[in-house]
Amino acid sequence: MSKDDIRWKQRFSNFAKAMNHLESALQIESPDIVQKAGIIQFFEMSFELAWNMVKDYLEDQGFVDIKSPRSALKKAFEMNILENGHDWMDLLQDRNLTAHTYDEQKATDMEQLISNKYFPLLKALRDSFKQKVDEK
Repeated sequence: MSKDDIRWKQRFSNFAKAMNHLESALQIESPDIVQKAGIIQFFEMSFELAWNMVKDYLEDQGFVDIKSPRSALKKAFEMNILENGHDWMDLLQDRNLTAHTYDEQKATDMEQLISNKYFPLLKALRDSFKQKVDEK
């Protein structure tokens, strides 16, 4: 298996692409409801790829008991891969609520949380894993 075949590196590539879309969407000034829905969708996609990338990385490091986003995030925090463990747990909880964002006020609130709180967490993870990819 070549170094590019490592699953977490493949997942990182997809995560980085999703994050680029999220970052672009967050640049929209005063997004309308459809644009907010797109931001929320890019956030959901980015988070799914992020936790799976972390899980794959941890499995590559020998941890095989990780089956859920919560367990991946907790182990990553224990291993100093993630900072701000409480914020990541908030992100997970709010991510689980995004499927139930039916009205414009909830979408606006979520878009603000993504922009101000969760995007910086995901960006820090992307930057950290970019260094890991570049190292190997």
